Amino acid sequence: MPSPLAPPSDAPPPGTVERWAWDYVLSVDLEHKLSPPPVPSLWESDATLSASGAAPVPPRRLERPGRPAALRISERAQKSPGPEALRNPARRAQLFHAFLHHELQAAELMAWALLAFPGTPRAFRGGLVRIALDEARHMRLYAAYLAAIGHRFGDFPVRDWFWTRVPAAASPAQFVAVMGMGLEGGNLDHTARFAERFRAIGDVEGAALTERVGAEEIPHVRFGVRWFRRFTQASGSAGQAAPSTSAAGHPAAAGEAAPRGPEDVAPRGSSDFDVWVRHIPPPLSPLLMRGEPMNRRDRSRSGLSEPFLDALASWTERAPGS
Repeated sequence: MPSPLAPPSDAPPPGTVERWAWDYVLSVDLEHKLSPPPVPSLWESDATLSASGAAPVPPRRLERPGRPAALRISERAQKSPGPEALRNPARRAQLFHAFLHHELQAAELMAWALLAFPGTPRAFRGGLVRIALDEARHMRLYAAYLAAIGHRFGDFPVRDWFWTRVPAAASPAQFVAVMGMGLEGGNLDHTARFAERFRAIGDVEGAALTERVGAEEIPHVRFGVRWFRRFTQASGSAGQAAPSTSAAGHPAAAGEAAPRGPEDVAPRGSSDFDVWVRHIPPPLSPLLMRGEPMNRRDRSRSGLSEPFLDALASWTERAPGS
């Protein structure tokens, strides 16, 4: 019998945003993953303000997500179909199935970060909620496409690759470096490439859906860029100043600040790209976060500077110690 995903005693109080995130990550109900319940308006810190001598909200780093029984977990990656192979509806279904699972992991990991970094500004955590809801909506769009071609979520094995890498982020700066600027930035490249391939084989619906998701990922990357700049206090133009309120409308609570360590401070004179690379936990690297061809237009619209994009485009793996 598998061990519990997390001790129930560690759960946040019911009726809070944190409990919503906890329940979303750990749920084994596929419908819950696709259509999460409404987000409460109460934060755990608000719920404990009236309690005498209440302790600060603790970090909660969930090790793995709940998985519906319908999903078959694989340790091996499925080979991505080439342009001609996409003419086969079954291969297209397999690819959109993978897209859907990527969105699921992204939604879960936004909720994971909300729990892992409770000392960050409320505007940041509210933004994570907004993005998680966007990713769940993308899941439903992909599920509808699959249904239209005779498939459903669970027809193909899935790989929890994001979950094996992203929780290595030890700070909020590392999290947005990997998830927002890295993996979601790479998705701007992938969605543009696959939309072109779908249109080339006459799949107008698949192309339009992929382009729609790609366009809606731009604000997610912009969110990562802005908060990376805020957390690292980097000089240069990797992103713009962090917003004072989240897109969900939650104001930053007075006195809330992100925990910072020496690795989170940008040395004077460092380029934005160099600071970003230092915040990517190994064995991840910029190569895994860059598609071919690179979608410079949408990456630029997300707030990444031209020097940053030039450095990313020319990156090659460096030998240890170099």
